Amino acid sequence: MAMTAKDLPVGGAMPAFSLPEGGQSTLWSSTSARGKPLLVLFICNHCPYVLHISRQLGELARQWQNQGVQVVAINSNDPDTYPEDAPEKMPAEAQRAGYDFPYLFDADQAVAKAFNAVCTPDIFLFDQAGKLFYHGQFDDSRPKNTLPVTGKDLSEAVAAVLEKREPPAKVLPSVGCSIKWRAGNEPEGWA
Repeated sequence: MAMTAKDLPVGGAMPAFSLPEGGQSTLWSSTSARGKPLLVLFICNHCPYVLHISRQLGELARQWQNQGVQVVAINSNDPDTYPEDAPEKMPAEAQRAGYDFPYLFDADQAVAKAFNAVCTPDIFLFDQAGKLFYHGQFDDSRPKNTLPVTGKDLSEAVAAVLEKREPPAKVLPSVGCSIKWRAGNEPEGWA
């Protein structure tokens, strides 16, 4: 079932977090991005919406990192009900997609809840001061339409944050699969 990302106010502070990289014990902390724009992507290994954009996302993320943007992805799905999203399978997916950024595992789903993330992909771009600059879609392409995957919407937001311009005025929410919550761990008001 497709979900639409929840609207969050631009300018809100980024929740602090520290998570292990999938399949590893190495921790990555949001404090390592202090003073840089930070792109936080809630994704997973199996979602058709994520798979649809994965190659272009990997390519664009390398460009953005070269321009000074820190990029990190978080998998918050329950691997008990979705074993393809298990942390030990994340490094292979990162390699397949060309992700050259930390791909973290949110085992207790607390970080997804702190961000109010609801779908994969759910995209959050924070400015150099750690304030939400953009929460929206990658682009208009979806698995069942014929539009090319370009990353246009997110690319425009990244350019604006790097140039210290105003956030985009018109933002379309991300659409994707719902985050797969552990039974009894669903956020309050979850439909």
